[in-house]
Amino acid sequence: MKITMLGTGAALPDPDRAQSSILITLDNGKNYLFDCGEGSTRQMVRANINPADVGWVFLSHLHYDHICGLPFFVLSSWVFNRDGQLKVYGPRGTRDFVDHSFENGAFKVDIQARAAYGVRQKNIEAVRPLVTEVSPGLIYQDEHVRIYVDLVDHIPAEITDCFGIRLEAEGKVVAFSGDTAPCESMVRLAQDADLLIHECTFPESFLAHRAKSGVGTYSHTSPLELGKIAARAKVKQLVPTHFGHFDSTSPVIKRAAANHLPIDLMGPDMLDEVVRDLRKSYKGPISLAHDLMRIDL
Repeated sequence: MKITMLGTGAALPDPDRAQSSILITLDNGKNYLFDCGEGSTRQMVRANINPADVGWVFLSHLHYDHICGLPFFVLSSWVFNRDGQLKVYGPRGTRDFVDHSFENGAFKVDIQARAAYGVRQKNIEAVRPLVTEVSPGLIYQDEHVRIYVDLVDHIPAEITDCFGIRLEAEGKVVAFSGDTAPCESMVRLAQDADLLIHECTFPESFLAHRAKSGVGTYSHTSPLELGKIAARAKVKQLVPTHFGHFDSTSPVIKRAAANHLPIDLMGPDMLDEVVRDLRKSYKGPISLAHDLMRIDL
């Protein structure tokens, strides 16, 4: 099993990190995509993966940094001659998002124009994803894989659901948090996992600052809390990801973040603090995520 971290950043257009996206490739060549933020498709190509060869997408939640790359991914897969429909699984609201993105929405004109050509009309099903809105439990299985989701704590539940995910395949277990505050469901999903990929958006000091500022959600997991989750779940390997620009040196990012992050603390040295806090509870292997990181299980 190969895991490719396509995007490891958060909501801002970070020059060093694409937005959230993880590709899991089984030994049989089947590709499963988890989240599809900006830059996902370009990163697939950089990783030598044809977007048309990715048959399943699982969305953890509907914040734009986890889904805004989906229309580009679908359209690119069409141009790359995808055969048949893409299967998309996600929370309440996923069908509405997809329905308003293609022939009935934002890219209606583009699709009409390209479909005038026989080669594009031949695989028009590629721009008609098959959407399944899911609830906690087993959401997908075939002869190769089982995928479960459970609710996590991020977007208010009255708006939509947010999910953590557990994949079981080839005798291995990979858990992915999506975005969440620390919660018991992630301990359950990650129990005895070979790999836990978990959001680590802000260090403790950054979360405290955001809580005071009132700008955006602070329902995220700090390194200190993530270490506790990984230790309690007894995971064999931990990959913190979805870094909220706290390590950025970009002047543009710092100006954009000035009203909700303590920009005087921002910089690569914050990654050392991340590891120190993780290590207070978790003693297993840790690899801080970066774009195009490859993990083999």
